[in-house]
Amino acid sequence: MPQTSRYSDERVEALLSELVEVIEKHRAPTDLSLMVLGNMVTNLINSSVAPNQRRILARSFAEALNSSIHEDKAH
Repeated sequence: MPQTSRYSDERVEALLSELVEVIEKHRAPTDLSLMVLGNMVTNLINSSVAPNQRRILARSFAEALNSSIHEDKAH
């Protein structure tokens, strides 16, 4: 079941577009891009979330990521 965001699609797309531009500018391969994005997520959680909520948020984030992955053969 999709969740409703408090942020507009335009705001999300603008931020996503800028992040993609940076990754493309550095010609980062997929594994490096994922490593950097994972480090960013870890840093955000550790620096912005109360210690007793970090594991809960990380688990929720991982579940949301996992549910958004498509099983199709294309890549």
